[in-house]
Amino acid sequence: MTDALLFGIAGWSGAVLIVAAYGLLTAGKLAAGGAAYQWLNVVGAVGVGLNGWWNSALPSVALNVIWAGIGLVALIRLGRARAPASRE
Repeated sequence: MTDALLFGIAGWSGAVLIVAAYGLLTAGKLAAGGAAYQWLNVVGAVGVGLNGWWNSALPSVALNVIWAGIGLVALIRLGRARAPASRE
């Protein structure tokens, strides 16, 4: 498999994940604050971002780095909210 094909697959897969996340959110199947929605967006943004990097589409790379960062922050907050409080 060529690099171009791999980055193409990453980009299209990422785009499908981001659109699926939005579609499922709009259909009421996912919650915006839920981990599933955030993971779909993070993984999708990484795929589209890699494709953008391969194709020297820097605005796409920048957008998707920010998009993934937002999702990662949300996932970190979700993890902290679910973690039991530490005892001192």
